[in-house]
Amino acid sequence: MPDFLAFLLRLFTSPFRATVDLEVEVLVLRQQLAIYQRSIPRPRLRLRDRLFWCWLSRLWSRWREVLVIVRPATVIAWRRRKFREYWARLSGRPGPGRPPVPKEIQDLIRQMSSANVCWGSPRIRSELKMLGIDVAKSTVERYMVKRPKPASPTWRPFLANHVSCLASIDFFVVPTARNRVLYVFVVLAHLRRRVLHVAVTEHPTAAWTARQITEAFPWDTMPRYMIRDRDGIYGDIFRCRVKAMGIEEVLIAPRSPWQSPFIERLIGSIRRDCLDHVVVFDERHLRRVLRSYIAYYHGARCHMSLDGDAPEHREVQPPEMGKVIEFPEVGGLHHRYDRRTA
Repeated sequence: MPDFLAFLLRLFTSPFRATVDLEVEVLVLRQQLAIYQRSIPRPRLRLRDRLFWCWLSRLWSRWREVLVIVRPATVIAWRRRKFREYWARLSGRPGPGRPPVPKEIQDLIRQMSSANVCWGSPRIRSELKMLGIDVAKSTVERYMVKRPKPASPTWRPFLANHVSCLASIDFFVVPTARNRVLYVFVVLAHLRRRVLHVAVTEHPTAAWTARQITEAFPWDTMPRYMIRDRDGIYGDIFRCRVKAMGIEEVLIAPRSPWQSPFIERLIGSIRRDCLDHVVVFDERHLRRVLRSYIAYYHGARCHMSLDGDAPEHREVQPPEMGKVIEFPEVGGLHHRYDRRTA
Protein backbone atom coordinates (compact mmCIF):
# COMPACT_ATOMS: atom_id res chain seq x y z
CA MET A 1 0.00 0.00 0.00
CA PRO A 2 2.76 2.60 0.72
CA ASP A 3 4.26 1.89 -2.71
CA PHE A 4 0.90 2.42 -4.35
CA LEU A 5 0.33 5.80 -2.62
CA ALA A 6 3.83 6.92 -3.58
CA PHE A 7 3.04 5.97 -7.17
CA LEU A 8 -0.17 8.03 -7.24
CA LEU A 9 1.63 11.01 -5.73
CA ARG A 10 4.31 10.94 -8.37
CA LEU A 11 1.69 10.39 -11.08
CA PHE A 12 -0.25 13.59 -10.36
CA THR A 13 2.65 15.84 -9.35
CA SER A 14 5.10 14.92 -12.08
CA PRO A 15 5.45 17.71 -14.68
CA PHE A 16 6.33 15.19 -17.35
CA ARG A 17 3.43 12.94 -18.33
CA ALA A 18 5.83 10.91 -20.45
CA THR A 19 7.22 9.37 -17.28
CA VAL A 20 3.91 7.74 -16.38
CA ASP A 21 4.81 4.54 -18.19
CA LEU A 22 8.16 4.43 -16.40
CA GLU A 23 6.54 4.87 -12.99
CA VAL A 24 4.01 2.12 -13.76
CA GLU A 25 6.83 -0.19 -14.77
CA VAL A 26 8.69 0.56 -11.53
CA LEU A 27 5.53 -0.21 -9.51
CA VAL A 28 5.02 -3.52 -11.33
CA LEU A 29 8.64 -4.51 -10.74
CA ARG A 30 8.45 -3.66 -7.05
CA GLN A 31 5.24 -5.66 -6.65
CA GLN A 32 6.92 -8.69 -8.25
CA LEU A 33 9.94 -8.16 -6.03
CA ALA A 34 7.72 -8.22 -2.96
CA ILE A 35 6.31 -11.59 -4.05
CA TYR A 36 9.87 -12.83 -4.67
CA GLN A 37 10.92 -11.85 -1.14
CA ARG A 38 8.01 -13.74 0.36
CA SER A 39 8.94 -16.94 -1.50
CA ILE A 40 12.74 -16.74 -0.99
CA PRO A 41 13.68 -15.10 2.35
CA ARG A 42 17.42 -14.73 1.53
CA PRO A 43 18.33 -14.82 -2.18
CA ARG A 44 21.93 -15.50 -3.22
CA LEU A 45 23.80 -12.69 -4.92
CA ARG A 46 26.54 -13.51 -7.41
CA LEU A 47 29.83 -11.72 -7.81
CA ARG A 48 28.55 -9.60 -10.70
CA ASP A 49 25.60 -8.46 -8.55
CA ARG A 50 27.93 -7.30 -5.80
CA LEU A 51 30.18 -5.51 -8.30
CA PHE A 52 27.15 -3.76 -9.76
CA TRP A 53 26.10 -2.37 -6.38
CA CYS A 54 29.64 -1.37 -5.48
CA TRP A 55 29.90 0.52 -8.76
CA LEU A 56 26.45 2.08 -8.40
CA SER A 57 27.11 3.24 -4.83
CA ARG A 58 30.03 5.32 -6.11
CA LEU A 59 28.14 6.96 -9.01
CA TRP A 60 24.61 7.55 -7.69
CA SER A 61 23.91 9.38 -4.43
CA ARG A 62 20.36 7.99 -4.00
CA TRP A 63 21.38 4.33 -4.18
CA ARG A 64 20.34 3.69 -0.57
CA GLU A 65 16.68 4.57 -1.32
CA VAL A 66 16.18 1.76 -3.81
CA LEU A 67 17.81 -1.07 -1.88
CA VAL A 68 15.38 -3.85 -1.01
CA ILE A 69 17.21 -7.19 -0.95
CA VAL A 70 20.32 -6.12 0.97
CA ARG A 71 21.11 -3.44 3.52
CA PRO A 72 23.26 -0.39 2.75
CA ALA A 73 25.83 -1.56 5.33
CA THR A 74 26.26 -4.78 3.36
CA VAL A 75 27.07 -2.88 0.17
CA ILE A 76 29.58 -0.71 2.04
CA ALA A 77 31.21 -3.85 3.47
CA TRP A 78 31.50 -5.31 -0.04
CA ARG A 79 33.15 -2.12 -1.30
CA ARG A 80 35.66 -2.04 1.55
CA ARG A 81 36.56 -5.68 1.03
CA LYS A 82 37.12 -5.09 -2.69
CA PHE A 83 39.32 -2.13 -1.81
CA ARG A 84 41.47 -4.30 0.49
CA GLU A 85 41.74 -7.11 -2.09
CA TYR A 86 42.70 -4.64 -4.80
CA TRP A 87 45.58 -3.16 -2.82
CA ALA A 88 46.69 -6.59 -1.60
CA ARG A 89 47.10 -7.69 -5.23
CA LEU A 90 49.03 -4.53 -6.08
CA SER A 91 51.43 -4.92 -3.17
CA GLY A 92 52.20 -8.51 -4.16
CA ARG A 93 51.95 -9.71 -0.57
CA PRO A 94 52.62 -13.47 -0.28
CA GLY A 95 50.11 -15.77 1.35
CA PRO A 96 50.16 -16.29 5.14
CA GLY A 97 51.89 -19.18 6.89
CA ARG A 98 55.00 -21.21 6.24
CA PRO A 99 55.79 -22.79 2.86
CA PRO A 100 54.23 -26.22 2.29
CA VAL A 101 56.19 -29.35 3.19
CA PRO A 102 56.97 -31.53 0.14
CA LYS A 103 55.05 -34.79 0.01
CA GLU A 104 58.23 -36.90 -0.03
CA ILE A 105 59.29 -35.38 3.31
CA GLN A 106 55.83 -36.02 4.75
CA ASP A 107 56.01 -39.66 3.65
CA LEU A 108 59.53 -39.99 5.08
CA ILE A 109 58.37 -38.66 8.48
CA ARG A 110 55.49 -41.14 8.52
CA GLN A 111 57.84 -43.95 7.47
CA MET A 112 60.28 -43.18 10.29
CA SER A 113 57.47 -42.87 12.82
CA SER A 114 55.92 -46.19 11.77
CA ALA A 115 59.18 -48.15 11.63
CA ASN A 116 60.52 -46.80 14.96
CA VAL A 117 57.72 -46.99 17.51
CA CYS A 118 59.90 -45.64 20.33
CA TRP A 119 60.97 -42.48 18.52
CA GLY A 120 59.52 -39.09 19.35
CA SER A 121 59.52 -35.89 17.32
CA PRO A 122 62.99 -34.70 18.56
CA ARG A 123 64.59 -37.99 17.51
CA ILE A 124 62.94 -37.93 14.06
CA ARG A 125 63.85 -34.25 13.58
CA SER A 126 67.48 -35.02 14.42
CA GLU A 127 67.50 -37.96 12.01
CA LEU A 128 66.09 -35.74 9.25
CA LYS A 129 68.73 -33.13 10.03
CA MET A 130 71.41 -35.75 9.47
CA LEU A 131 69.88 -36.32 6.02
CA GLY A 132 70.03 -32.62 5.16
CA ILE A 133 66.31 -32.02 5.77
CA ASP A 134 65.77 -29.14 8.21
CA VAL A 135 62.17 -29.00 9.44
CA ALA A 136 60.59 -27.68 12.61
CA LYS A 137 59.61 -29.91 15.52
CA SER A 138 55.97 -28.91 15.04
CA THR A 139 56.13 -30.07 11.42
CA VAL A 140 57.38 -33.50 12.49
CA GLU A 141 54.61 -33.76 15.11
CA ARG A 142 52.00 -32.90 12.48
CA TYR A 143 52.95 -35.73 10.11
CA MET A 144 53.95 -38.38 12.67
CA VAL A 145 51.81 -41.46 13.13
CA LYS A 146 49.65 -40.65 16.15
CA ARG A 147 49.88 -43.04 19.09
CA PRO A 148 48.12 -42.96 22.48
CA LYS A 149 51.38 -43.44 24.40
CA PRO A 150 52.76 -40.09 25.60
CA ALA A 151 56.37 -39.06 24.99
CA SER A 152 58.85 -39.75 27.75
CA PRO A 153 60.10 -36.74 29.75
CA THR A 154 63.64 -35.44 29.36
CA TRP A 155 66.30 -35.26 32.09
CA ARG A 156 67.53 -31.90 33.35
CA PRO A 157 71.20 -30.97 32.86
CA PHE A 158 73.47 -32.11 35.72
CA LEU A 159 76.97 -30.93 36.55
CA ALA A 160 77.49 -29.51 33.06
CA ASN A 161 80.72 -27.72 34.00
CA HIS A 162 82.47 -31.03 34.83
CA VAL A 163 80.94 -33.27 32.19
CA SER A 164 84.30 -34.12 30.60
CA CYS A 165 85.68 -35.73 33.78
CA LEU A 166 82.52 -37.50 35.00
CA ALA A 167 81.33 -41.08 34.75
CA SER A 168 78.38 -42.94 36.24
CA ILE A 169 77.81 -46.58 37.14
CA ASP A 170 74.68 -48.50 38.00
CA PHE A 171 72.98 -51.90 37.98
CA PHE A 172 69.64 -52.90 36.53
CA VAL A 173 67.91 -56.28 36.43
CA VAL A 174 66.51 -58.23 33.49
CA PRO A 175 64.18 -61.24 33.96
CA THR A 176 64.56 -64.18 31.59
CA ALA A 177 62.05 -66.53 30.02
CA ARG A 178 62.86 -69.11 32.75
CA ASN A 179 62.18 -66.60 35.56
CA ARG A 180 65.85 -66.10 36.33
CA VAL A 181 67.10 -62.61 37.22
CA LEU A 182 70.21 -61.29 35.46
CA TYR A 183 72.12 -58.22 36.65
CA VAL A 184 73.51 -55.77 34.10
CA PHE A 185 76.36 -53.48 35.14
CA VAL A 186 76.74 -50.30 33.03
CA VAL A 187 79.53 -47.69 32.99
CA LEU A 188 78.72 -44.43 31.20
CA ALA A 189 81.01 -41.51 30.34
CA HIS A 190 79.06 -38.24 30.52
CA LEU A 191 81.02 -36.63 27.70
CA ARG A 192 79.35 -37.65 24.39
CA ARG A 193 77.22 -40.18 26.38
CA ARG A 194 79.46 -43.11 25.48
CA VAL A 195 78.84 -46.51 27.08
CA LEU A 196 82.30 -47.58 28.27
CA HIS A 197 81.47 -51.02 29.62
CA VAL A 198 78.52 -53.43 29.93
CA ALA A 199 78.68 -56.70 31.88
CA VAL A 200 76.07 -59.34 32.73
CA THR A 201 76.03 -61.77 35.63
CA GLU A 202 73.59 -63.77 37.67
CA HIS A 203 75.44 -63.41 40.97
CA PRO A 204 77.07 -59.98 41.37
CA THR A 205 79.63 -59.44 44.13
CA ALA A 206 81.90 -56.61 45.22
CA ALA A 207 84.95 -58.41 43.81
CA TRP A 208 83.21 -58.96 40.46
CA THR A 209 82.16 -55.29 40.32
CA ALA A 210 85.71 -54.13 41.14
CA ARG A 211 87.04 -56.25 38.28
CA GLN A 212 84.54 -54.67 35.89
CA ILE A 213 85.75 -51.18 36.87
CA THR A 214 89.31 -52.21 36.02
CA GLU A 215 88.18 -53.47 32.62
CA ALA A 216 86.15 -50.32 31.97
CA PHE A 217 89.11 -47.95 32.58
CA PRO A 218 92.33 -49.47 31.29
CA TRP A 219 95.63 -47.64 31.67
CA ASP A 220 95.18 -43.90 32.24
CA THR A 221 91.60 -43.47 31.00
CA MET A 222 90.10 -43.08 34.47
CA PRO A 223 87.67 -40.19 35.07
CA ARG A 224 88.18 -37.69 37.89
CA TYR A 225 84.80 -38.36 39.51
CA MET A 226 82.44 -41.34 39.44
CA ILE A 227 78.78 -41.01 40.46
CA ARG A 228 76.99 -43.99 41.98
CA ASP A 229 74.16 -44.83 44.34
CA ARG A 230 74.45 -46.36 47.83
CA ASP A 231 73.83 -49.99 46.83
CA GLY A 232 75.41 -52.55 49.18
CA ILE A 233 77.10 -54.29 46.26
CA TYR A 234 79.77 -51.59 46.30
CA GLY A 235 81.64 -53.08 49.29
CA ASP A 236 85.12 -52.55 50.71
CA ILE A 237 86.87 -54.37 47.86
CA PHE A 238 85.20 -52.14 45.31
CA ARG A 239 85.92 -48.91 47.20
CA CYS A 240 89.59 -49.82 47.68
CA ARG A 241 89.96 -50.60 43.97
CA VAL A 242 88.39 -47.30 42.94
CA LYS A 243 90.55 -45.33 45.38
CA ALA A 244 93.70 -47.05 44.13
CA MET A 245 92.81 -46.04 40.58
CA GLY A 246 92.64 -42.37 41.62
CA ILE A 247 88.90 -42.01 41.13
CA GLU A 248 86.87 -39.97 43.61
CA GLU A 249 83.43 -41.40 44.32
CA VAL A 250 80.39 -39.13 44.46
CA LEU A 251 77.46 -40.76 46.27
CA ILE A 252 73.95 -39.57 45.59
CA ALA A 253 71.36 -39.19 48.35
CA PRO A 254 69.30 -42.24 49.35
CA ARG A 255 66.32 -42.92 47.07
CA SER A 256 67.28 -40.04 44.75
CA PRO A 257 67.94 -41.49 41.28
CA TRP A 258 67.31 -38.06 39.75
CA GLN A 259 70.70 -36.99 41.14
CA SER A 260 72.35 -39.34 38.61
CA PRO A 261 70.22 -38.59 35.56
CA PHE A 262 72.63 -39.59 32.77
CA ILE A 263 72.97 -43.25 33.75
CA GLU A 264 69.28 -43.49 34.63
CA ARG A 265 68.38 -42.06 31.23
CA LEU A 266 70.66 -44.59 29.55
CA ILE A 267 69.04 -47.49 31.42
CA GLY A 268 65.61 -46.15 30.50
CA SER A 269 66.63 -45.94 26.83
CA ILE A 270 67.94 -49.51 26.88
CA ARG A 271 64.65 -50.74 28.32
CA ARG A 272 62.32 -48.67 26.11
CA ASP A 273 64.28 -49.07 22.88
CA CYS A 274 65.34 -52.69 23.26
CA LEU A 275 64.60 -54.90 26.26
CA ASP A 276 60.88 -54.09 26.50
CA HIS A 277 60.49 -55.64 23.02
CA VAL A 278 62.69 -58.72 23.52
CA VAL A 279 62.22 -61.97 25.46
CA VAL A 280 65.60 -62.81 27.02
CA PHE A 281 66.38 -66.53 27.16
CA ASP A 282 69.70 -66.64 29.00
CA GLU A 283 72.84 -64.72 29.86
CA ARG A 284 74.43 -65.32 26.49
CA HIS A 285 71.37 -64.09 24.64
CA LEU A 286 71.24 -60.93 26.76
CA ARG A 287 74.89 -60.14 26.03
CA ARG A 288 74.28 -60.49 22.30
CA VAL A 289 71.21 -58.22 22.40
CA LEU A 290 72.99 -55.56 24.46
CA ARG A 291 76.03 -55.67 22.19
CA SER A 292 73.80 -55.06 19.15
CA TYR A 293 71.97 -52.20 20.82
CA ILE A 294 75.15 -50.50 22.11
CA ALA A 295 76.58 -50.56 18.57
CA TYR A 296 73.41 -48.85 17.32
CA TYR A 297 73.44 -46.49 20.30
CA HIS A 298 76.97 -45.27 19.52
CA GLY A 299 76.86 -45.11 15.76
CA ALA A 300 73.32 -44.15 14.75
CA ARG A 301 71.08 -43.08 17.62
CA CYS A 302 70.54 -39.31 17.80
CA HIS A 303 70.69 -37.62 21.22
CA MET A 304 68.95 -34.43 22.26
CA SER A 305 71.82 -33.56 24.63
CA LEU A 306 74.28 -33.76 21.71
CA ASP A 307 72.23 -31.38 19.54
CA GLY A 308 70.81 -34.25 17.52
CA ASP A 309 74.15 -35.97 16.95
CA ALA A 310 75.23 -39.52 17.88
CA PRO A 311 78.01 -40.36 20.41
CA GLU A 312 80.16 -41.24 17.40
CA HIS A 313 79.83 -38.13 15.27
CA ARG A 314 77.61 -38.46 12.19
CA GLU A 315 78.16 -36.28 9.15
CA VAL A 316 75.19 -34.36 7.77
CA GLN A 317 74.24 -35.78 4.37
CA PRO A 318 72.76 -33.17 1.98
CA PRO A 319 70.07 -34.17 -0.53
CA GLU A 320 72.65 -34.07 -3.33
CA MET A 321 74.23 -37.26 -2.01
CA GLY A 322 71.36 -39.38 -3.28
CA LYS A 323 68.26 -41.24 -2.20
CA VAL A 324 67.44 -42.03 1.43
CA ILE A 325 68.05 -45.72 2.20
CA GLU A 326 66.74 -47.51 5.31
CA PHE A 327 68.96 -49.98 7.19
CA PRO A 328 67.53 -52.16 10.01
CA GLU A 329 69.29 -52.09 13.37
CA VAL A 330 68.88 -54.18 16.56
CA GLY A 331 67.00 -56.90 14.72
CA GLY A 332 64.63 -54.42 13.07
CA LEU A 333 63.58 -52.59 16.26
CA HIS A 334 65.24 -49.44 14.95
CA HIS A 335 66.51 -48.19 11.62
CA ARG A 336 69.38 -46.10 10.37
CA TYR A 337 68.90 -43.73 7.45
CA ASP A 338 71.68 -42.83 5.04
CA ARG A 339 71.85 -41.35 1.59
CA ARG A 340 73.23 -43.48 -1.24
CA THR A 341 73.72 -42.62 -4.87
CA ALA A 342 71.61 -44.58 -7.32
